[in-house]
Amino acid sequence: MRTLGIAICLVSIGWISPFSVQAEFQVGAAVVDITPDQLPVLVNGGMLSRSADAVKTRVNARAIVLDDGVERIGIVVVDSCMVPKVLLDDAKYRAAVKTKIKADRILISATHTHTAPSSFGALGTNADPTYVPFLRQRLVDALVEAEKKLQPARVGWGVAKADQFTALRRWVRRPDRLGEDPFGNPTVRANMHAAANPDDVTGQSGPEDPDLSMIVFQSKNGTPIAALANFSMHYFSDRAISADYFGLFCDGLQKYVRKRHPNSEMVGVMSHGCSGDVWRRDYMTWKSGEDPTIEGYTQGLLELAKQVFDSIEFQDNATLAMAEARIPMKYRVPDRQLLDWSQRIVDAMESDTPKDRLEVYAREQVLLDRMQSTEIVVQAIRIGDIAIASTPNETYALTGLKLKAHSPFPNTMVIELANGADGYIPPPEQHLLGGYNTWAARSAGLEVTAEPRIVATGLNLLEQVTQQPRRLATETQGPAAQQLLAAEPMAYYRFAEMEASAAVDQSGNHRDGVYEPGVCFFLPGPDEPKYTINGHDNRCVHFAGGRVRTRLDGLGDTYTLVMDFWNGMPNDARETTGWLLSRDHPHAISQNGQHLGIGGTGTSPGLLIFQQGLSEPVVGKNEIPRWKWNHLVLTREGKRLRVYLNENAVPEIDVTLDNQGNTEISSWFIGGRSDNQSNFEGRIDEVAVFGESRQELIPSNASER
Repeated sequence: MRTLGIAICLVSIGWISPFSVQAEFQVGAAVVDITPDQLPVLVNGGMLSRSADAVKTRVNARAIVLDDGVERIGIVVVDSCMVPKVLLDDAKYRAAVKTKIKADRILISATHTHTAPSSFGALGTNADPTYVPFLRQRLVDALVEAEKKLQPARVGWGVAKADQFTALRRWVRRPDRLGEDPFGNPTVRANMHAAANPDDVTGQSGPEDPDLSMIVFQSKNGTPIAALANFSMHYFSDRAISADYFGLFCDGLQKYVRKRHPNSEMVGVMSHGCSGDVWRRDYMTWKSGEDPTIEGYTQGLLELAKQVFDSIEFQDNATLAMAEARIPMKYRVPDRQLLDWSQRIVDAMESDTPKDRLEVYAREQVLLDRMQSTEIVVQAIRIGDIAIASTPNETYALTGLKLKAHSPFPNTMVIELANGADGYIPPPEQHLLGGYNTWAARSAGLEVTAEPRIVATGLNLLEQVTQQPRRLATETQGPAAQQLLAAEPMAYYRFAEMEASAAVDQSGNHRDGVYEPGVCFFLPGPDEPKYTINGHDNRCVHFAGGRVRTRLDGLGDTYTLVMDFWNGMPNDARETTGWLLSRDHPHAISQNGQHLGIGGTGTSPGLLIFQQGLSEPVVGKNEIPRWKWNHLVLTREGKRLRVYLNENAVPEIDVTLDNQGNTEISSWFIGGRSDNQSNFEGRIDEVAVFGESRQELIPSNASER
């Protein structure tokens, strides 16, 4: 587990001037036990069917009802792996009959414990037929009980950075070590837990979301009523039946608060943040045997939550708003050949329950073909100047970061696994990389464009409930970026985009590049102080087979280029570890092309190499370590080209070019070579190009050598 420092940011809540106060703000909360009274029971969350005949911890539905005299809103978080939309819609309509809450003013989400009774059929496990009606009634009961407890209240918001408790579990595999999908095809370029063997991978496939956010409600006399927490960590893993760390967190927070406030019946709620690609183990630093217990992990997270809880300031008279959208969505159904193949496997199954992964995914293809399409539910809620957005089932951490970055309100929580069970919903670029999260099934079956459509809908709803436009996400400008911008580059690629396709030129000269397929977005960039400001991460992209292609017309034979890079490939993995930069005509290597990369087994492993045309590469001096950031300056003055590494005043490469033929070539490739061979595998950031020699960017005294 990482030992990074914890930074806590606390923001108080006030009423928003465009919204007049209609009546006194009220809150009620309740906990209803949803532990099955009939055992054994089917348990969801695994590849194959399983059941449990014992209870380790009780599982619950925790409800909060809000009212401002105009709107009445219900929020329920249930200890379940995932709950289907049809069950939730039914529960909402039944609750609407028994309460004053409209069905479209109810948000119900799952915690995603993998050790709860099954209410949704996915992969090899069916829904438990006895448990489903039991759960449906308990969800209604939770809303009824919470509404009964409505009382005048105040609200507050707090958030802490808990990055030592979450990390990426989906890693990019080396191009020479692809895994196989369930149908025997070598399509797995990224997968969960691939970094258990670090030699197999090049780096994480995306960012984490470290925010532990909390909305706390208290009575007018200061007695705590409820705390709605939200965190992006998939699940811990426990023995069935169990609420996993979600339940332990809620119980621990309640115990802490009730001990300090003996008259309080405070309800603790832990909702699931966007975490389809994250887990608790940081494979970058993990060593075998270092895993915490579920109790130890939860206690660490609780200590941070207590600091947030104790520091929140409260305000009266919060007003409410809620909006919902239902989006038609297609499934990725099999083609005729795959369907026929799958049907033959299903027909030969010995029972309705698959016995292995092949039968699981064959059956899933048949089911998707029958289903064809669905409808998903997206919601947004405003509580004073706090916003909540929802996503259906398992979106990636990047999706939550997109919604938070663009939300009209800085205080925004994103609750996933809400209002349905539509499986993994990766960003489009992640589908190309394959892996379990993308294999078409009820657990990951929506169309490739589902994620951007969900984000767009969520932002529209946030604008609707806040009556304010979305914010524009801007990249952090640390001292290094400020210096480069002040030097007026002709092109500057900061690589802070959250999605394809344009690599935006931040110089203002509109020389935007294009991301080719095979790039991952919004990963942490260099963590040195010169790259960060106010605790915000600098962002970069991870190259996983793709490149950035751009045009730099009129660059000529005198220029300076700076960049930062982080190599993900072992230096002895292939003949060329990877090409960083290339100036040449596309699709081939010409006599006049120029290419900068990192050598492999063919030429000095781990050293910079520079190739002109088809000639033998010129080799650098110092080995470039794997998974470490490096700063590079390339400068050309006529026929002389020099490359400097990591502020070393002695150039790694100092070469006299054979000809001037490439001065008219305007095509540049970042993260790969012009012929698309041995492209760079790793991160690149802060690429700035100047159409002249810039001596101040060259390491000290280097220009005198």
